[in-house]
Amino acid sequence: MSTHLRIVRGDATPEEIAALVAVLATRETDRPRPAVRKTETWRNPARSMRKPLAPGKAAWRISALP
Repeated sequence: MSTHLRIVRGDATPEEIAALVAVLATRETDRPRPAVRKTETWRNPARSMRKPLAPGKAAWRISALP
């Protein structure tokens, strides 16, 4: 069995070695990340909802428009 981690100098406690292994295991690697999918808006139900009405001149006319 080959060791990938070797303590060269000093006297590390098992807790220190475990902390070092945890940090090295969680660091980022050079592996490519999966692509983030863009959300599709054409099937979003919020798209068909009416926009908030703004009071003002001709607001009654604008309220009928999508």
